[in-house]
Amino acid sequence: MADTRQGETDEGLESLLGFLRDARGFDFTGYKRSSLGRRIRKRMADVSVDSYADYRDLLETSSDEFGALFNTILINVTSFFRDPDSWTFLQHEVLPELLAHVAPDHEIRVWSAGCSSGEEAYSLAMMFAEALGLEETLNRVKIYATDVDEEALRDSRTGLYSAKSLESLPPELRERYFEQNGAQYSFRPDLRRRVIFGRHDITRDAPISRLDLLVCRNTLMYFNVEAQTQIIDRFHFALRESGYLFLGKAEMLLNDADRFEVMSMRQRVFRRRPGDSGPPYSPAPVKVRPSGGNETHSIARNRQLRDLILDAAPAPSLAVDIDGTVVMINNHARTQFALTSNDIGRPFQDLEISYRPVELRSLIEQATHERRTLRVNGAERRVGEEVQYFDILLQPLLASNGMPAATHITFTDVTVATQLKSEVKRVREDLETAYEELQSTNEELETTNEELQSSIEELETTNEELQSTNEELETTNEELQAGNEELETMNEEMRVRTEELDQTRAFLEGVLTSIAAGVVVLDSDTRVKSWNRGAAELWGLRPDEVADELFFSLDFGLPAEKVRTLVQECLSDGRRTGPLALPAVNRIGRSIHCTVSCSPFDGYNGGVVLLMEEVRNASPS
Repeated sequence: MADTRQGETDEGLESLLGFLRDARGFDFTGYKRSSLGRRIRKRMADVSVDSYADYRDLLETSSDEFGALFNTILINVTSFFRDPDSWTFLQHEVLPELLAHVAPDHEIRVWSAGCSSGEEAYSLAMMFAEALGLEETLNRVKIYATDVDEEALRDSRTGLYSAKSLESLPPELRERYFEQNGAQYSFRPDLRRRVIFGRHDITRDAPISRLDLLVCRNTLMYFNVEAQTQIIDRFHFALRESGYLFLGKAEMLLNDADRFEVMSMRQRVFRRRPGDSGPPYSPAPVKVRPSGGNETHSIARNRQLRDLILDAAPAPSLAVDIDGTVVMINNHARTQFALTSNDIGRPFQDLEISYRPVELRSLIEQATHERRTLRVNGAERRVGEEVQYFDILLQPLLASNGMPAATHITFTDVTVATQLKSEVKRVREDLETAYEELQSTNEELETTNEELQSSIEELETTNEELQSTNEELETTNEELQAGNEELETMNEEMRVRTEELDQTRAFLEGVLTSIAAGVVVLDSDTRVKSWNRGAAELWGLRPDEVADELFFSLDFGLPAEKVRTLVQECLSDGRRTGPLALPAVNRIGRSIHCTVSCSPFDGYNGGVVLLMEEVRNASPS
């Protein structure tokens, strides 16, 4: 009975996913079913719906529910320079090699896949600006930032962030790349234009090609193995030879050594190998079977001695066979990691040691696949308030036929050495800082003494100059009195003219404001010089948002490119053009028909005046 209910639940989930794909174009079929089902059920609980069929009925009747569901499924967790150690490695180790392999006159292409609300893409922009300089970055670097979440993309395009979002940034980066805009901070506009945001589904859409760097952090973990394989194939196609792939801490690129070279497994940075590699080689697993009961007494005794030696080894160690089963745990490992003899024979993934202090399952698979010893240095493990550090050695063990049989894992406690190194480093930095401060203070004192001596001499000279200046000032004062009388006369004339100008300006503003249609004045370069209230109410853009902006670069409901010919003809011929009827979308998202007329304007070096009116549906005659 339970199996029947489970089958009905799975069938209902698959039917709902198919409906989401067909109705809204969101294909979640490649996502892990456990996490996907959990998030959908959470949303169903929020709206008090019990079955997938009832929830589908709710989606068909409520368009707002789609947005709430997508926000629940598409978890947007990001920040500037998230995982600072990984970004430091990328900046200091990877970026110099990347720039060395790109010709000085070639464009540098970067893709941030799954960019969420944009912090990752802007982090990349700042990183390249720091490495290349702002001017060269504006000329050479192009960053594509994509996501499937339209709401997150809208937020990222604004480039606005709260003060709390910028707390993780160093103060010098905040000052160079952000400007305060009310209660928020906006990203530097010229560098913002080098970041191109767009909707992209990495499971379905064609990848961006010819990339030097591809960043996709903590996105692959939401997909099943089949979808991850397809995505990695797309990433391999997108990267240039020797291009770099930067993944998140929760992700691993396994069984793909033929196509990607490991730059840093700890920081999840990989480099595309030259050439078109085939699918990754995956050797068949070899199982180690226990021998029969006809062992001789000598073999049994040797095996017992071997087990005793391993158990007495000074470093904690354990062994995992090719099936992922624990086959050996020595005494120090049992003591250090709270293991018991009963854990022998259990799946390794069920033990805490498999993922803490470091993710070992993926490293075991890598060591087995590449048949080489791997080392992880300085892995941190916390036990309550205590912090321990271990160097971990993973050694693949081969059977007599040369195939992988097991992996031996050894933990070396380097806590004391790591703490001493940290303390020595801190003391050395303190000494260097103190020495620099002392040297700086001595130089300041010497400079101050010289400046004081020079100031005394200058004061004596200045005293004599002041006496002469006083005499000159008396003469100048008389001249200023005569000048003041002339200025008062001029000020009166200016005041009268200013009042006339104010009256004229108020009259013109009143005329433009009273016109219900949208009136826009463009100069000869098609930059916006006037934007009346009718235009603001029609398209939802305030005058201060569009002032001096190129009209054809504005993003609003009118298809501006279709008006370009109308404007160019008016500018070249100096005659009125139009009206032109166009379909458009007003500020509230409603589809309308709009007529556009263009008239020449003598001001602003030969500009034009655009008149935009919404055409109301006429009653049938």
